[in-house]
Amino acid sequence: MLHPVTHLRGLVLLILITLCISAVSYGQTGTVTGTITDDKKIPIPGATVRIEKTNRGVATDEQGHFSLQVSPGNHTLLISFVGFPWQRRDVTVVAGQTVTLDVVMKEERTTISELVVLGSRNKPRSQMETPVPVDVIDVRRIVSDAPQVSVNQILNYIAPSFSSGTQTVADGTDHIDPASLRGLGPDQVLVLVNGKRRYNTALVNVNGSFGRGAVGTDMNAIPTSAINRIEILRDGAAAQYGSDAIAGVINIILNSTTDRLNVNVTTGANVTSQADDNIDGQTVQTAANYGVRLGSKGGYVNFSGSYDYRNYTNRSGPWQGAIYRTYPGGLDKTDSFLVANNITRNDIRMRAGQSKLRSAQLFVNGLVPLENEAAFYFFGGIGYRNGDAAGVYRLPHDSRNVLDIYPIGFLPEIHSDIYDRSFAMGIRGQLGDWKADFSNTYGRNEFGFKVENSLNASLGKASPTRFTCGGPIFTQNTTNLDVSRRFEVLQGLDIAFGAEHRFEQYELVAGAENSYTDYGRARKIGVDANGNDILIPDPQGSVNTVFGPDGSPRAGGAQVFPGFRPENAIRATRSAISAYVDVEANFTDAFLLGGAARFENYNDFGSTLNGKLTARYKITNNTSLRASASTGFRAPSLHQRFYSSTSTLFVDGVPYEVGTFTNDSRPAQLLGIPQLKPEKSKSISAGFTSAFGKFNLTVDGYFTHIDDRIVYTDQFSGNNADTASAIDKEIYQLLSLANANRAAFFANAINSETRGVDLVLTYSTKLGAGVLRADLSGTYSYTQRVGDIKASEKLKGKENIYFSRASRIYLERSVPRDKVNLTLSYNIGKFNAFLRSVRFGSVEEATNDPAFYQTFSAKVVTDVAVGYWLTRGVKVNIGSNNVFDVYPDLVANPANTTNNQFRYTRRATQFGYNGRFLFARLELRL
Repeated sequence: MLHPVTHLRGLVLLILITLCISAVSYGQTGTVTGTITDDKKIPIPGATVRIEKTNRGVATDEQGHFSLQVSPGNHTLLISFVGFPWQRRDVTVVAGQTVTLDVVMKEERTTISELVVLGSRNKPRSQMETPVPVDVIDVRRIVSDAPQVSVNQILNYIAPSFSSGTQTVADGTDHIDPASLRGLGPDQVLVLVNGKRRYNTALVNVNGSFGRGAVGTDMNAIPTSAINRIEILRDGAAAQYGSDAIAGVINIILNSTTDRLNVNVTTGANVTSQADDNIDGQTVQTAANYGVRLGSKGGYVNFSGSYDYRNYTNRSGPWQGAIYRTYPGGLDKTDSFLVANNITRNDIRMRAGQSKLRSAQLFVNGLVPLENEAAFYFFGGIGYRNGDAAGVYRLPHDSRNVLDIYPIGFLPEIHSDIYDRSFAMGIRGQLGDWKADFSNTYGRNEFGFKVENSLNASLGKASPTRFTCGGPIFTQNTTNLDVSRRFEVLQGLDIAFGAEHRFEQYELVAGAENSYTDYGRARKIGVDANGNDILIPDPQGSVNTVFGPDGSPRAGGAQVFPGFRPENAIRATRSAISAYVDVEANFTDAFLLGGAARFENYNDFGSTLNGKLTARYKITNNTSLRASASTGFRAPSLHQRFYSSTSTLFVDGVPYEVGTFTNDSRPAQLLGIPQLKPEKSKSISAGFTSAFGKFNLTVDGYFTHIDDRIVYTDQFSGNNADTASAIDKEIYQLLSLANANRAAFFANAINSETRGVDLVLTYSTKLGAGVLRADLSGTYSYTQRVGDIKASEKLKGKENIYFSRASRIYLERSVPRDKVNLTLSYNIGKFNAFLRSVRFGSVEEATNDPAFYQTFSAKVVTDVAVGYWLTRGVKVNIGSNNVFDVYPDLVANPANTTNNQFRYTRRATQFGYNGRFLFARLELRL
């Protein structure tokens, strides 16, 4: 099998050849132009005009006008806009001529308008007609109006069952936001781009944050300027789309417009009383999109790019408690120390808030029509992100500090270099009466760690202050063949089948020697004539020789994030093959029944067979009932199988050097922790859709049971006391050799159940001379562990470590169980107004200490914005996220704030604690 890089080179070469051929092969085109209005003759900006059976289309401008270049011949155009029924229009185009097509969208609606391709491998349906719930997010409209500029935050504020938040002091997770769908984990939702599987990030979340132990997909690596819309399938879909789709599927559909340059420049900052000088978190995003026509048959290549800068925010307070102690005795000499150094307690602070980021991204999406209605398509992108996040302040008297280097202590920083590369290409067309699509998709994420403003305390004053710590790399290559056909039997029988091969590779690259080595270790080789130990310096030795002022050993490795050690380094691969069949039968115009089955075989986990049944029944033309039942499967990620490291983790405010060990390691064997096995799920859902008057309503309930759910355990420790068991002593010794005093593992520890309900209600009407649109959505999701903790006999009595209360809270209560969103928008002429309020439900503190138990109450966050078209192609927007400067509840127990640094909890994902964000946006359409 060819290496993925070899695949990529060949694909790029084929694209260049194809583009060159297309540039000289196709002749003159025709043009379809027109205006889209409602039945009151009010122009509809942002409506979609698309050529049927292709991804070729445009959006109307602020006057409702569109212009679409097409090849000569007969075409069917699909016109859609949220709040109106979609329409189909046939046109005949002659080369060099222009056809005018004006369309009136009637307000007497029977369906939500947007056509949906997700959830079915057959013809698109409206949202109201799908047998499973699908949200359609018009990203172009949202980006024009709303304060949010990244994909995760856009979805967090608009999609009912989607949750995501920025993390703080969580190592690499500070730079990649984990996300949840229907209350399940980041690795239980499958992300597609243009219907093709997107690769996961290389990072596994192992620090104290939501999604602990999981591996997600970094959707923020895709610039919003590249996105047309996002479809969210809120239903188990492993039988249709494969492993990871237990919670649902997110499909990101890229832009395909041509002959228009769109540029957005957004700038803003957090203007809030909680910030230093009342302002921080300065943000600038510049995004652009432009498409070029290829030939005369509807070909195109669309380019998108963005550059983002985000400054950090800080909501920590002045350090409370002792800052400087003298030894012996550990006397508190803080006051004299502050005076001698001409500083205050406010100079000894952490950075508790969002990290600092810089990123640049470039995406492309293209299609080249071929003969006989075939088409060659391609898309992909490259991206780079540099992150800067801080750890916990090292006090001057700490044994982890060296006074000769940092006289007042130091705040170590984790810097990340994140590289993303992706490319997909394929060819689709007709094979007789069948539609066929053959594609290959490649993706790679590289996460490099560096530590700055730090030191290796075991080197003393000879220590450097910058370290290269290595990091993970994940590569995925997926090859798909999909075939489908509609048979004109009953009221339509749709059959699809296909196959997939997926290759994955996980690498962990070791850091520089000084980033992980403890130079204060030695090995005893004997005793001299005076009875003194004879020691030889040895980083793997068991004897400490370098001590801090308090008598404790000096820590080895880079402070805040020790580098990955050579024994951590790994290169592991896996391959998986699958085959599926998907059938949907319209027995009558009212009754649809569907079924899907998928067989998958992993070379490391064996085989699985999953199925899904769906049904929809139209009670009337405006009301339908729908339901589904499915099974699912998620193989442990390569990250969860092979990741190992040592890092500083804080447990209820106390730092520990925690080693993460693989399940085939000696510590795992001593503790009886078994090899990982796949998660398996069962899901059912049922709901109804209804259109009445100017309202559209969907309500869906669901239940998901997951067996053998993989979690990241709490920290086990050994014991070197004379009375300790032989196993505890060996564990202690093994941990010591890894510069760790505690150990954690990935394990199939529990079963879980999730149940909930989602509601979406939309309303649109003419109000005065403009159009008012209202969207109300809400979700309630309840996840809980069920059954006993699946601990081995050797772990009897340690179940509360294997799966602790803190782990349970991360699973059940670290994201809101309920969220309600009300969005109002009003468009009149060149003016638009936007108002949105989101109620984020309560969350709990993930802790094992009863003194720190706390529930953080629900809060309402309100966004406002107003926009105005200065000219036909220039729009300005100003507004605010969290205009009323709402914050979560403060941490109640001062002992749980790490000396007043974490005034707001970092263990729960509610809506963050950055406060009010003011923004201004300039939008150009040329």
